Amino acid sequence: MTADVVGTPDNTAVRTALWRALHTQVDEPPHVLEDVLGARLAQDDDGWRERGDMVPGDSRGKRATIVGRARLTEDLVAEAASRGVDQYVVLGAGLDTYAQRHPDSGVTVFEIDQPETQEWKRGRLVELGYGIPESLRLVPVDFEAHDDWWERLQAAGFDASRPAVVSWLGVTMYLTEEATSATLKQVASLPSGSALILTYFRHLEDLRPEDVHIRRISREGARRAGTPFVSFYKPDAMAELARQAGFADTEHVSAAGLADRYFAGRSDGLRPYSGEEILIATV
Repeated sequence: MTADVVGTPDNTAVRTALWRALHTQVDEPPHVLEDVLGARLAQDDDGWRERGDMVPGDSRGKRATIVGRARLTEDLVAEAASRGVDQYVVLGAGLDTYAQRHPDSGVTVFEIDQPETQEWKRGRLVELGYGIPESLRLVPVDFEAHDDWWERLQAAGFDASRPAVVSWLGVTMYLTEEATSATLKQVASLPSGSALILTYFRHLEDLRPEDVHIRRISREGARRAGTPFVSFYKPDAMAELARQAGFADTEHVSAAGLADRYFAGRSDGLRPYSGEEILIATV
Protein backbone atom coordinates (compact mmCIF):
# COMPACT_ATOMS: atom_id res chain seq x y z
CA MET A 1 0.00 0.00 0.00
CA THR A 2 1.52 3.31 -1.01
CA ALA A 3 1.25 6.70 0.62
CA ASP A 4 -1.47 7.89 -1.72
CA VAL A 5 -3.42 4.71 -2.28
CA VAL A 6 -5.33 4.20 0.91
CA GLY A 7 -7.92 1.63 -0.04
CA THR A 8 -11.63 1.41 0.48
CA PRO A 9 -12.31 3.76 3.45
CA ASP A 10 -13.41 7.21 2.38
CA ASN A 11 -11.08 10.14 2.69
CA THR A 12 -12.84 11.53 5.76
CA ALA A 13 -12.31 8.31 7.71
CA VAL A 14 -8.67 8.17 6.68
CA ARG A 15 -8.01 11.82 7.49
CA THR A 16 -9.59 11.39 10.93
CA ALA A 17 -7.37 8.40 11.72
CA LEU A 18 -4.25 10.18 10.50
CA TRP A 19 -4.99 13.34 12.49
CA ARG A 20 -5.34 11.23 15.62
CA ALA A 21 -1.90 9.77 14.99
CA LEU A 22 -0.46 13.17 14.08
CA HIS A 23 -1.53 14.50 17.48
CA THR A 24 0.88 12.07 19.16
CA GLN A 25 3.71 13.07 16.84
CA VAL A 26 3.59 16.87 16.65
CA ASP A 27 1.63 18.11 19.67
CA GLU A 28 3.19 18.44 23.08
CA PRO A 29 2.31 15.98 25.83
CA PRO A 30 0.13 15.26 27.65
CA HIS A 31 -1.71 13.86 24.66
CA VAL A 32 -5.49 14.01 24.79
CA LEU A 33 -5.71 10.64 23.04
CA GLU A 34 -3.07 8.03 22.25
CA ASP A 35 -4.04 6.40 18.96
CA VAL A 36 -1.51 5.50 16.30
CA LEU A 37 -3.20 2.27 15.23
CA GLY A 38 -5.68 4.02 12.95
CA ALA A 39 -2.78 5.38 10.92
CA ARG A 40 -1.32 1.86 10.68
CA LEU A 41 -4.64 0.62 9.35
CA ALA A 42 -4.77 3.39 6.77
CA GLN A 43 -1.13 3.37 5.66
CA ASP A 44 1.77 0.94 5.68
CA ASP A 45 4.47 3.62 5.79
CA ASP A 46 5.15 7.15 7.02
CA GLY A 47 4.36 8.79 3.68
CA TRP A 48 1.06 10.06 5.05
CA ARG A 49 2.90 12.89 6.79
CA GLU A 50 3.46 14.39 3.33
CA ARG A 51 -0.27 14.74 2.65
CA GLY A 52 -1.46 18.31 2.18
CA ASP A 53 -4.08 17.93 4.91
CA MET A 54 -1.45 16.78 7.43
CA VAL A 55 0.40 20.11 7.67
CA PRO A 56 0.64 20.46 11.48
CA GLY A 57 -0.12 24.18 11.63
CA ASP A 58 -2.99 24.12 9.15
CA SER A 59 -4.76 21.18 10.81
CA ARG A 60 -4.40 22.26 14.45
CA GLY A 61 -8.00 23.21 15.20
CA LYS A 62 -9.60 20.27 13.42
CA ARG A 63 -7.02 17.88 14.83
CA ALA A 64 -7.85 19.06 18.33
CA THR A 65 -11.56 18.61 17.67
CA ILE A 66 -11.02 15.06 16.42
CA VAL A 67 -8.97 13.92 19.43
CA GLY A 68 -11.13 15.86 21.89
CA ARG A 69 -14.41 14.34 20.74
CA ALA A 70 -12.86 10.86 20.69
CA ARG A 71 -11.56 11.26 24.24
CA LEU A 72 -14.95 12.49 25.46
CA THR A 73 -16.64 9.51 23.81
CA GLU A 74 -14.26 7.00 25.32
CA ASP A 75 -14.61 8.58 28.76
CA LEU A 76 -18.39 8.25 28.37
CA VAL A 77 -18.01 4.56 27.45
CA ALA A 78 -15.72 3.98 30.45
CA GLU A 79 -18.16 5.70 32.82
CA ALA A 80 -21.06 3.65 31.46
CA ALA A 81 -19.03 0.44 31.74
CA SER A 82 -18.43 1.20 35.42
CA ARG A 83 -22.23 1.06 35.79
CA GLY A 84 -22.44 -2.27 33.99
CA VAL A 85 -23.24 -1.03 30.47
CA ASP A 86 -21.32 -3.43 28.24
CA GLN A 87 -22.53 -2.57 24.70
CA TYR A 88 -20.94 0.17 22.61
CA VAL A 89 -22.22 0.98 19.11
CA VAL A 90 -20.10 3.06 16.72
CA LEU A 91 -22.24 4.45 13.89
CA GLY A 92 -20.06 5.27 10.89
CA ALA A 93 -17.06 3.59 12.52
CA GLY A 94 -14.50 4.23 9.80
CA LEU A 95 -11.06 3.39 11.22
CA ASP A 96 -12.06 3.52 14.87
CA THR A 97 -9.67 1.52 17.08
CA TYR A 98 -11.35 1.51 20.50
CA ALA A 99 -11.71 -2.29 20.47
CA GLN A 100 -8.01 -2.80 19.78
CA ARG A 101 -6.81 -0.21 22.30
CA HIS A 102 -9.12 -1.40 25.08
CA PRO A 103 -9.19 -5.18 24.72
CA ASP A 104 -9.96 -5.75 28.42
CA SER A 105 -12.76 -3.20 28.76
CA GLY A 106 -15.44 -5.86 29.10
CA VAL A 107 -17.44 -4.00 26.44
CA THR A 108 -18.69 -5.53 23.21
CA VAL A 109 -18.09 -3.07 20.38
CA PHE A 110 -20.43 -3.02 17.40
CA GLU A 111 -18.92 -1.08 14.48
CA ILE A 112 -21.39 -0.09 11.75
CA ASP A 113 -20.18 1.00 8.33
CA GLN A 114 -20.47 0.29 4.63
CA PRO A 115 -19.84 -3.37 3.61
CA GLU A 116 -16.76 -2.56 1.53
CA THR A 117 -15.19 -0.62 4.39
CA GLN A 118 -15.92 -3.39 6.87
CA GLU A 119 -14.46 -6.08 4.64
CA TRP A 120 -11.32 -4.00 4.03
CA LYS A 121 -10.91 -3.27 7.74
CA ARG A 122 -11.37 -6.94 8.62
CA GLY A 123 -8.54 -7.82 6.25
CA ARG A 124 -6.24 -5.12 7.63
CA LEU A 125 -6.83 -6.16 11.25
CA VAL A 126 -5.99 -9.75 10.38
CA GLU A 127 -2.96 -8.65 8.36
CA LEU A 128 -1.63 -6.57 11.26
CA GLY A 129 -2.09 -9.44 13.71
CA TYR A 130 -5.02 -8.07 15.71
CA GLY A 131 -7.63 -10.41 14.33
CA ILE A 132 -11.33 -10.06 15.11
CA PRO A 133 -11.98 -10.88 18.77
CA GLU A 134 -15.40 -11.93 20.03
CA SER A 135 -15.75 -8.50 21.67
CA LEU A 136 -15.69 -6.78 18.24
CA ARG A 137 -18.59 -7.12 15.82
CA LEU A 138 -18.14 -5.58 12.38
CA VAL A 139 -21.66 -4.82 11.17
CA PRO A 140 -21.88 -4.13 7.41
CA VAL A 141 -24.79 -1.90 6.45
CA ASP A 142 -25.43 -0.75 2.89
CA PHE A 143 -27.03 2.63 3.58
CA GLU A 144 -27.32 3.40 -0.13
CA ALA A 145 -29.46 0.27 -0.55
CA HIS A 146 -31.56 1.37 2.46
CA ASP A 147 -30.45 -1.48 4.69
CA ASP A 148 -32.09 -1.37 8.12
CA TRP A 149 -29.09 -0.69 10.35
CA TRP A 150 -31.05 -1.45 13.52
CA GLU A 151 -32.03 -4.86 12.18
CA ARG A 152 -28.44 -5.59 11.07
CA LEU A 153 -27.15 -4.51 14.46
CA GLN A 154 -29.40 -6.92 16.34
CA ALA A 155 -28.56 -9.71 13.92
CA ALA A 156 -24.91 -9.18 14.92
CA GLY A 157 -25.77 -9.92 18.55
CA PHE A 158 -26.75 -6.52 19.91
CA ASP A 159 -29.36 -6.78 22.67
CA ALA A 160 -31.81 -3.88 22.33
CA SER A 161 -33.39 -4.78 25.68
CA ARG A 162 -30.20 -3.79 27.53
CA PRO A 163 -28.61 -0.32 27.73
CA ALA A 164 -25.80 0.79 25.45
CA VAL A 165 -23.64 3.74 24.50
CA VAL A 166 -23.95 4.86 20.89
CA SER A 167 -21.48 7.23 19.23
CA TRP A 168 -22.32 9.10 16.04
CA LEU A 169 -19.45 11.41 15.24
CA GLY A 170 -18.90 13.48 12.11
CA VAL A 171 -22.09 12.43 10.31
CA THR A 172 -25.08 14.71 10.93
CA MET A 173 -23.82 17.50 8.69
CA TYR A 174 -24.28 15.19 5.69
CA LEU A 175 -27.88 14.27 6.57
CA THR A 176 -31.23 16.00 6.41
CA GLU A 177 -32.89 16.89 9.69
CA GLU A 178 -35.48 14.19 8.98
CA ALA A 179 -32.81 11.51 8.62
CA THR A 180 -31.10 12.64 11.81
CA SER A 181 -34.41 12.59 13.68
CA ALA A 182 -35.11 9.04 12.53
CA THR A 183 -31.80 7.82 13.95
CA LEU A 184 -32.36 9.74 17.18
CA LYS A 185 -35.75 8.07 17.63
CA GLN A 186 -34.24 4.64 17.05
CA VAL A 187 -31.52 5.13 19.65
CA ALA A 188 -33.97 6.72 22.10
CA SER A 189 -35.91 3.43 22.07
CA LEU A 190 -33.11 1.83 24.11
CA PRO A 191 -33.72 1.27 27.82
CA SER A 192 -32.84 3.66 30.64
CA GLY A 193 -29.11 3.97 31.22
CA SER A 194 -28.34 4.31 27.51
CA ALA A 195 -26.56 7.31 26.03
CA LEU A 196 -25.90 8.79 22.61
CA ILE A 197 -23.02 11.11 21.80
CA LEU A 198 -23.12 12.92 18.48
CA THR A 199 -21.45 15.87 16.80
CA TYR A 200 -23.03 18.54 14.64
CA PHE A 201 -21.93 21.62 12.74
CA ARG A 202 -22.67 25.16 13.84
CA HIS A 203 -23.81 27.74 11.27
CA LEU A 204 -20.98 29.64 9.61
CA GLU A 205 -21.92 32.91 11.34
CA ASP A 206 -21.51 31.24 14.75
CA LEU A 207 -17.84 30.37 14.20
CA ARG A 208 -14.91 32.30 15.59
CA PRO A 209 -13.55 34.57 12.83
CA GLU A 210 -10.26 32.67 12.70
CA ASP A 211 -12.13 29.42 12.04
CA VAL A 212 -14.26 30.55 9.09
CA HIS A 213 -11.61 29.62 6.54
CA ILE A 214 -11.41 26.08 7.96
CA ARG A 215 -15.12 25.60 7.41
CA ARG A 216 -14.99 27.01 3.89
CA ILE A 217 -12.14 24.72 2.92
CA SER A 218 -13.82 21.63 4.39
CA ARG A 219 -17.17 22.60 2.82
CA GLU A 220 -15.58 22.84 -0.62
CA GLY A 221 -13.78 19.53 -0.14
CA ALA A 222 -17.02 17.83 0.86
CA ARG A 223 -18.79 19.29 -2.17
CA ARG A 224 -16.08 18.05 -4.53
CA ALA A 225 -16.27 14.59 -2.95
CA GLY A 226 -20.01 14.45 -3.66
CA THR A 227 -20.96 14.53 0.04
CA PRO A 228 -21.97 18.16 0.63
CA PHE A 229 -22.85 19.57 4.03
CA VAL A 230 -26.61 19.95 4.24
CA SER A 231 -27.49 20.51 7.90
CA PHE A 232 -26.34 22.98 10.55
CA TYR A 233 -27.72 23.49 14.04
CA LYS A 234 -27.73 25.75 17.01
CA PRO A 235 -27.30 23.92 20.34
CA ASP A 236 -30.88 24.56 21.50
CA ALA A 237 -32.26 23.24 18.22
CA MET A 238 -30.23 20.02 18.37
CA ALA A 239 -31.19 19.47 22.02
CA GLU A 240 -34.85 19.97 21.14
CA LEU A 241 -34.55 17.47 18.29
CA ALA A 242 -33.22 14.90 20.76
CA ARG A 243 -35.96 15.59 23.28
CA GLN A 244 -38.63 15.26 20.60
CA ALA A 245 -37.08 11.91 19.67
CA GLY A 246 -37.62 10.64 23.20
CA PHE A 247 -34.42 11.31 25.12
CA ALA A 248 -34.92 12.28 28.76
CA ASP A 249 -31.89 14.54 29.21
CA THR A 250 -29.37 16.34 27.02
CA GLU A 251 -25.99 17.94 27.62
CA HIS A 252 -24.38 20.43 25.26
CA VAL A 253 -20.59 20.32 25.09
CA SER A 254 -19.35 23.34 23.17
CA ALA A 255 -15.95 23.61 21.53
CA ALA A 256 -14.94 25.88 24.40
CA GLY A 257 -16.25 23.34 26.90
CA LEU A 258 -14.25 20.59 25.21
CA ALA A 259 -11.19 22.83 25.44
CA ASP A 260 -11.78 23.37 29.16
CA ARG A 261 -12.03 19.62 29.75
CA TYR A 262 -9.02 18.39 27.85
CA PHE A 263 -6.86 21.27 26.62
CA ALA A 264 -6.61 23.61 29.62
CA GLY A 265 -3.14 24.76 30.59
CA ARG A 266 -1.43 23.51 27.44
CA SER A 267 1.71 25.42 26.57
CA ASP A 268 1.19 24.87 22.83
CA GLY A 269 -2.24 26.55 22.75
CA LEU A 270 -3.88 23.58 21.03
CA ARG A 271 -7.68 23.83 21.19
CA PRO A 272 -10.69 22.61 19.17
CA TYR A 273 -12.06 24.75 16.38
CA SER A 274 -15.44 26.35 16.89
CA GLY A 275 -17.37 24.80 13.99
CA GLU A 276 -18.29 21.46 15.56
CA GLU A 277 -20.15 20.87 18.82
CA ILE A 278 -21.30 17.85 20.78
CA LEU A 279 -24.59 16.61 22.19
CA ILE A 280 -24.80 13.90 24.82
CA ALA A 281 -28.34 12.57 25.11
CA THR A 282 -29.45 10.06 27.73
CA VAL A 283 -32.50 7.83 27.91
